[in-house]
This record gives sequence, C-alpha cells and structure tokens, in this order.
Amino acid sequence: MDSVTALYRAHAESTVVACLSFHYGSKHNDREIPFAKWHADRLGIPHLTIPLAFIGEHFASDLLQSGREIPKGHYEAQNMQKTVVPFRNGIMLSVAAGFAESKGAGGLVIAAHSGDHAIYPDCREDFMRAMAEAIRLGTYANLTLLRPFIAMTKAEIAAEGHRLGVEFSKTWSCYVGGEIHCGECGTCVERREAFQLAGLPDLTGYLVSGPIPDKPD
Repeated sequence: MDSVTALYRAHAESTVVACLSFHYGSKHNDREIPFAKWHADRLGIPHLTIPLAFIGEHFASDLLQSGREIPKGHYEAQNMQKTVVPFRNGIMLSVAAGFAESKGAGGLVIAAHSGDHAIYPDCREDFMRAMAEAIRLGTYANLTLLRPFIAMTKAEIAAEGHRLGVEFSKTWSCYVGGEIHCGECGTCVERREAFQLAGLPDLTGYLVSGPIPDKPD
C-alpha cells in the first residue's frame, strides 16, 4: 500500500525514471512484486526487480523463507520484531542510490511511515536522515532521499492513495505470502485498521477478519 501510493504521488509530481522491487527471499516477495509491476505498467514506468538472494541465505528474520512462522497480532507488539530483516532498508537504499545516479535521476523515494517506527529501526527518521546525508555525500549527483510519508499514519496513506486513484485491491501486504491475506499478521492488521480509520472500503480478501487486536501499552 505504502510504496504503491508513493509511486503514484511521485508520478503526479515529477518524472519517475524507474520503479524498483527487491527479491530478497521474503515469504511474500512472489506475491507483492507482480502487483508492483502491475502499477508501474499502469503508469507507464519501467519496473525492475533486483535480486538480493544473499539476504535470504545469510540473514536472520522470520520474514524470510529461511525463518520461522510469521507472528500474529498487533503491528506494534514486541513479537513483530521477529519480522525485522537486519538493515534491509540501508541495503536497498544503497542499491537504489547507485541505480538512480546511473540513470541520471535526481533522487529516490521510500515509503517508510510512522506506523513502522515502533518496530523497525531502519524506518525511523533519525536513520532516514543519516542515510539521506550519506547518499547525498556519496554521489556526484548529490541525490535526494525523499520520504514523503515519514510522519504519516497508514490511514493517512490509504486516504492519499484513494485521492490519487490507487487500486488497493491490486496491492499486497501479508507477510505470510499465501494465496490470500491471512488477516492476522502485523501487516494484515495494520492494513485492515488503515482502511477502517480512513473510512474507506477494504476490498481485500482475508482468511481471518475478526476484531483487530488491541494496541500494546
């Protein structure tokens, strides 16, 4: 939801050179990447999938095929730390920066948002600010790292995507990576909550659609 909405916003505001996906061995890569390509094709933007197989082979995270079962519950619960892929955004942003400079782009966009901050250290603004400076200093083009949603909630992103005409039924959130969204993992819970809070219809099919878990104290 977040990255697709960021793509539509960037497309509305500037020229987008390319849309990047990374296949790093997560349980849901094969579900989310085709949707990323679908939206890029819809907007007439080249889409490229970059393999990062070493992450799945050598890193420890339950998000990866090599990890254990995806935890269930609220997305801010401590057990969701098991889905953190160590320094994932740092690695992906480094690759994206090199690609952006090679293609003559002026910057790159990441869709990290406020809901990520509780669990994912490489989604927080302190980290993003440091990466932005490293990318600027490390490129002849002085690339800019844009993070338009860093202070926004998932519900606000859902509302923004609705305004931009995003077809959210053509997006994927579930970390389990089954045929349909599980409805119980942290990303499914966050997705369901976002549509509810934004007052938007949720056309996603879920295996489980009971009450949303309470936010931890």
